[in-house]
Amino acid sequence: MNEHMDLDDIFDEKPHDKCGIFGAYDLDGDNVAQTIYYGLFSLQHRGQESSGISVTDTNGPLGVITCNKGKGLVNEVFDQEKLDKMHGNLGVGHVRYSEAGKSGIEFAEPLVVNYYKGTLALTHNGNIVNANELKEKLSYDGAIFQSGSDSEIVGYLLARERVKTKSAEEALLNACKQLRGAYSLVITSPRKLIGVRDPFGFRPLCIGKRDNTYFITSETCALDTVDAEFVRDVEPGEIVIIDSEGNITSNKELAAPTPARCIFENIYFSRPDSVFDGVGVNASRIQAGKILARKFPVEADVVFGVPESGNPAGLGYAMESGIPYINGFIKNSYVGRTFIKPRQSQRETAVKIKLNPIKEAIEGKRVVIVDDSIVRGTTSLRIVNMLRAAGAKEVHVRISSPLFIHPCFFGTDIPSEEHLIATGRNVEQICEYINADSLGFLDLEDLDDVVFGHKGYCDACFSGNYPVEPPKEYLEKKNKK
Repeated sequence: MNEHMDLDDIFDEKPHDKCGIFGAYDLDGDNVAQTIYYGLFSLQHRGQESSGISVTDTNGPLGVITCNKGKGLVNEVFDQEKLDKMHGNLGVGHVRYSEAGKSGIEFAEPLVVNYYKGTLALTHNGNIVNANELKEKLSYDGAIFQSGSDSEIVGYLLARERVKTKSAEEALLNACKQLRGAYSLVITSPRKLIGVRDPFGFRPLCIGKRDNTYFITSETCALDTVDAEFVRDVEPGEIVIIDSEGNITSNKELAAPTPARCIFENIYFSRPDSVFDGVGVNASRIQAGKILARKFPVEADVVFGVPESGNPAGLGYAMESGIPYINGFIKNSYVGRTFIKPRQSQRETAVKIKLNPIKEAIEGKRVVIVDDSIVRGTTSLRIVNMLRAAGAKEVHVRISSPLFIHPCFFGTDIPSEEHLIATGRNVEQICEYINADSLGFLDLEDLDDVVFGHKGYCDACFSGNYPVEPPKEYLEKKNKK
């Protein structure tokens, strides 16, 4: 295989979540921009394409929102001078991972919505399955889209419904009833901080509090960063509203009978120090590694994970198997989404720049490496070959998720079936492709144990059992085959 082919695929092989969101409301009137900035730092793993913050002063004139956003990491978009100019005690921030063909500044959030009844700032994490249908309908009614992002569609729906309703809360409920798919929203109205989680609860969302400041954010780790106390999760299908008195009102009218939380939050997306709907992410990953050790034992000298998400699973494998756990890789933490990828003619590859094996720890050893997933397989091949070049005697690969067989339509950037290595290949064939001595995946039935029996998760990318009907474009294409 040509070492320099498909560098974009190599660099972006892992599945990606679309965004991270963080809202803050200081009831004492102090500025929140800097606090939001720190919160976004903790969510940077959820998106590195663009960052943005908007704030409003609830004691000032209505409808005035200061918004700054740009392409790049949080510390690339914001500096102290810019934050000092953002006066407001109510605000929301966003980090974004770009989809193919959707990386322009027009896709950066927060989205500020101005309409005759007021001004809102809106952030979104997820994917609206019926976005194209809604866009077509709204365009027919006169809407003009600047980007066509899901957030823009939600903003138009909200503004249209607000014209017909007595309150922003009622408008939001009516707008959400028209959405199909995954959406966690954090919205600021002139005097309220609002959080919304779709009926199935695909993406995480939680509430925190520090003194007289309230927060709504994607992950609990962001609350830890700003020294806030975890209050509770926003439940699947719940709309929560925090007003100027600190009252939290709730509406669960949207809730589905059975939630479908994204299992990949536990496997890969969320930071290990987060808790997702009562289940610790780090504990889930350690448990996955233990299951792998029981299902796929092997005689080996050392075990380690592929940084970062593979590390806890690697530790779990070591704990269960008794094989010593080591640091087998050094990860370059400074390679972000804006990294200049090597040209085809150069000897450098994205994988080698991101990861480097520790030769003295590996040379002459039978090694077990644990990773969270195999999507296209190109990165796994290069990792195995790197370990062999470093002197590994045997390389045994263990994966802390089942085989990826189906695309995801709920906010996870998983390619179509034709780009998935597991499509049309069995485990033995994948093992041969990545040049490993052995290969083992979790099975679907193992996922219950990974989340300690916490029912109500979505495993559609592994099983093909979608809790929400996929987009009609996908169904039409599939039916033609």
